[in-house]
Order: sequence, then C-alpha cells, then structure tokens
Amino acid sequence: MATLKVPAHVPAPSEDAEQLRKAFEGWGTNEQLIIDILAHRNAAQRNLIRKTYREAYGEDLLKSLDEELSSDFERAVVLFTLDPAERDAFLAHEATKRFTSSHWVLMEIACTRSSHELFDVRKAYHDLYKKSLEEDVAHHTKGDYRKLLVPLVSAFRYQGEEVNMTLARSEAKILREKISDKQYSDEEVIRIVTTRSKAQLNATLNHYNTAFGNAINKDLKADPEDEFLKLLRAAIKCLTVPEKYFEKLLRQAINKLGTDEWALTRVVATRAEVDMVRIKEEYQRRNSVTLEKAIAGDTSGDYEKMLLALIGAGDV
Repeated sequence: MATLKVPAHVPAPSEDAEQLRKAFEGWGTNEQLIIDILAHRNAAQRNLIRKTYREAYGEDLLKSLDEELSSDFERAVVLFTLDPAERDAFLAHEATKRFTSSHWVLMEIACTRSSHELFDVRKAYHDLYKKSLEEDVAHHTKGDYRKLLVPLVSAFRYQGEEVNMTLARSEAKILREKISDKQYSDEEVIRIVTTRSKAQLNATLNHYNTAFGNAINKDLKADPEDEFLKLLRAAIKCLTVPEKYFEKLLRQAINKLGTDEWALTRVVATRAEVDMVRIKEEYQRRNSVTLEKAIAGDTSGDYEKMLLALIGAGDV
C-alpha cells in the first residue's frame, strides 16, 4: 500500500553516494538531486547508501545532510533517510524529553507499528540511548497516562487473523460495564487495549457496536475535554483504522492557523512506505480535496517538493 516511487532501474549505492556528495559540493547545494535520490529509494536502499557514503567519505550521510540543508526541508529529508526503527526510536526519545514531550507520538508509534517493528524500535532505542524505551516512558509519564503508555510500548501482540468470538463478546461486555461506570483507566480496559491482537480487538469492538448500539469511541466521548480519554480514543483508532487517525492528524496539521510542519513531516516520513495510499484515499473522501493539493497549497519550495515526492504525487 506504499506510494513511494522507486525507479525500475536503481543505480548502485556507490553511484547514489557519489551523486549525493556532488550535490553538497560547489557554491550551492543541489536540493533537487537530493530529492531525486533519497525520496525514491526504499529503506533497505537508503541504508546501503548511508553505509557506502560512510565508507567512501568517512562521514555519516545524515551529518552531511544536517550541515547542507536547513529548516523543514532538512527535517523531512533526514527523518525519511533514517532507518525506520532508528527513526521511531528518535521520535520516541524526542517525545519523552521535557520540552518536546508528547503522549500522542508515543501512542502513535506503539499502536500503528507491527509487533516486530515495535520490537525493532525498542532494540534501536536501547542501542542509541543506552536505556530502554519502557523505562523512559515510565519515568516521563504519570497517572493514567503511565498506566496506558508503558504497556503499549512494551507490547508484542499476536499478529495473526485468528479471532475468538466468545472472548470478543465477553470483553465487549467488560468494556461496556467499565465505560458506563466511567472507569476509563480500569486495569481491564488497559489490559484489553494494550495486549489483544488487532484482529481480536476489531472483533471485540464490532461486537460492542452491534450489542450496545454505539461505537466504543462514541461512548468514550462522555467528557470531550478529558485529555486521557482523547488519547485512549486515538489509541483505539490507531489500532483499528490507522488511516483515519493519520487523515485527521494531517487535516489538523494543514488547516491550523500556521501549518504544524512537524506533525506533517512526521506523518509523511513515517507512512510513505506503509499505508500512504489508504491515507490519501481517506483524506480525499473526508475533505473533497487531494492530499497533494492540500500540501501544495500549504507548503513551498524544496520542503513542498520533498513531501509531494514522498506521498507519490503524480503516480498513476
């Protein structure tokens, strides 16, 4: 479901590394050449380019990019060039820092990655920061947020499609009882949301809807101002219909008074190789305008070109 345009004939990593080096040399940086290469290589190819670049020039490609580029364009290029697990580890680390803390980014990574991807994120975090993701999340959160986020980032959910309908019915009933009693952070609610496979959770929530006449997220809107409830609803959305979560995030980032470039960059860089086709379809369905048009109307220059390349603008 990715939209990333990778050429039929991909040059050798040594050729790409040499071209990137040339893009940095001379009087001005050749930004278009950087976009033409990095925005059109998949994760494995980008990793090889980084390895080859370091061997040839004795410097990390990310460092060269950091020195040559600036502002939103630099962030988009660097974030996308990172290995996906390394990228998520970086984003999670930023999300646990005092001035860039974000429960939402932690939840987003934990709920929209596969079990193996999340495991790789935890390993990358360990290697990069010499501590565990779990301990940092536990240290930088408290109360209900800690109760939800620590098991979310620690999870290794079953990935298969098998579903136990008896369990779905009984857990839908548990969820209904706890929500009716406004026990939103009850350990049973947390257990179901943080441990069940995505297929099992979908079955439970479908039964909830059928049996009780309301989607669970509607019942979780009892207090629209409750920030924990907002996060819990978003986690459920990420686990069951991630494209709807990302569409809303993009809509809010683009439609804000002053674009939220960081959210826009994060979503495009992390979803370009995953489910951008579905996100684009959802965006057009919800907003009656293409995501390409929305981004083009709200960004400019090399930053705009990079984002449009990553979402596959112009693809048939």
